[in-house]
Amino acid sequence: MFDDTTQIIDRVRAILPQIAANAQKAEDDRMVPAENIALLKGTGLHRAFQPKAYGGLEMPLPEFENAIALIATACGSTAWAFSLLAEHNHQIALYSKQLQDEIWGDDPDTVASSSIAPYGKTTETEGGVRFSGEFGWSSGCDHAQWAILGCLRDDAELGKVYSFAILPRSDYEIRDNWYAKGMRGSGSKTIVVKDVFVPEHRIESVPALMSLTSAGGALYPDSKTYHVPFIYVFASCFSAVSLGIAERMLALYTERTQGRVRAYTGAKVGQSVPACMRLAESTHQVAAGRAFLEKTWDDMRSHAESRVFPDPQKMAFWRTNQAYAVKMFVAAVDRLFEASGGSAWFDEAEAQRLFRDSHMTAAHAYTDYDICAQILGRALMGLDPDPSLF
Repeated sequence: MFDDTTQIIDRVRAILPQIAANAQKAEDDRMVPAENIALLKGTGLHRAFQPKAYGGLEMPLPEFENAIALIATACGSTAWAFSLLAEHNHQIALYSKQLQDEIWGDDPDTVASSSIAPYGKTTETEGGVRFSGEFGWSSGCDHAQWAILGCLRDDAELGKVYSFAILPRSDYEIRDNWYAKGMRGSGSKTIVVKDVFVPEHRIESVPALMSLTSAGGALYPDSKTYHVPFIYVFASCFSAVSLGIAERMLALYTERTQGRVRAYTGAKVGQSVPACMRLAESTHQVAAGRAFLEKTWDDMRSHAESRVFPDPQKMAFWRTNQAYAVKMFVAAVDRLFEASGGSAWFDEAEAQRLFRDSHMTAAHAYTDYDICAQILGRALMGLDPDPSLF
């Protein structure tokens, strides 16, 4: 059903009006509407990074991210949550076949949410660990059947090792505490785990996942998808969402300003020099950011297809390029929003939602440019990575 990736973008484009029509419902409900998830699953995009062995697409990264950017023009929250649900399949494909069979064997449409900061508490026991913790920011968790959760696991030789445990929905509760100004509709609630057993085959260390030495790291040697460390695929969705929001802001500003008339003078705002200059600069900025991202995504695709593992400096660029692009997109949105007038601040105004969601794309740990600048700067200077910078 979903064997042709070339038609994915057309399927996504066809449902954008319905996604956009549900944007206010997403805000009101503080989660992505079930209708949106069903529509998007109908395109097959959720199986972009699922192994072909389970009917997945093993889709090239650039095509996927362009589809996510398109969704974000209709609803940033939907694009944010859905992109993560889909991208987690790339990580799951690096786990044991036993786990993959558990997740996709009976229902290949199954997806997982995540909360990857290492808040989990583990106690080693026979065959696995006892696991507890509270994990915030799990976007789209209401629509997921599994959760990928971070923890620090004890190792006799290495000490605390950053790891991810994958738990079924029956092993955790969802705390409905997502009250946020940005990405309000993403449903990024808190997952609560109370002393459950997690077997060994559902746990992998971050070093193993990043080096493709995990249990599933060599399961798909002929694939052109999994030869890039998962974290860069995971992080790429944030910039794609930011891009889509910025591109929608360009279109919205143009539409509104062309017909806007100043209340006190009757002057046509769209004919003013400042309005045209702001639009021109933001257009250039968004276009430059898109080109930068597309080059980065294509570079990642090339490495995956050629099965060439990136060197440390290359990985530093992949880690940080997306944050710089987000910085550009936020600046472009701000330039237009501050000149959109008082009516743009009403609750029902799309512009203020774009403004809020744009800033949220820059608030994630992976899009914090202060962190990213340090990471790249150290790499360019030939210094060892700072373990305090993730």
